[in-house]
Amino acid sequence: MRALVVFESLYGNTAAIGEVVAGSLRSRGYDVTVGSVATVSTAQTDAVDLLIVGGPTHAHGMSRTSTRRVGAADAKNTYADPTTEPGLREWLADLPLGRGRGAAAFDTRFDKPILLTGSAAKGIARRLEHLGFRVIVEPESFLVTTENRLKEGEIERATAWARVLTESSQGVAA
Repeated sequence: MRALVVFESLYGNTAAIGEVVAGSLRSRGYDVTVGSVATVSTAQTDAVDLLIVGGPTHAHGMSRTSTRRVGAADAKNTYADPTTEPGLREWLADLPLGRGRGAAAFDTRFDKPILLTGSAAKGIARRLEHLGFRVIVEPESFLVTTENRLKEGEIERATAWARVLTESSQGVAA
């Protein structure tokens, strides 16, 4: 089965989760491509059976140009390759129809109640469904500290989530 893991990342946390998910899928026999929305074209999704999309949660949802600019310019940001343009919203707007193929969504967000933070993953999943993808697992959030670092144990949770994802994707390929 061919899978594509694509993400937007400003502090490197979403990229780290995306890479872990891709590695976990590969270890289970998937042919996986992984990359940022800045390097993966939406046309590449036509060649995959399973699309996994992730992004950081900003202001209760997916980032916007202004929030990406602030994150990329943050003096505390040590990530070498923050996504500035295009962002996930723009990438999803150009995404071809899913035609019933499997998909999953994840985000990174502060470790606070979801009522306070919101969730980019829920918005990503809604957009994927609107485009005709079949979201095969509930959207997942991976938590970061207020210093914008993944909480301890989140990498292991991403590996476990990828395992559930592979189990749920059995029979998704046409």
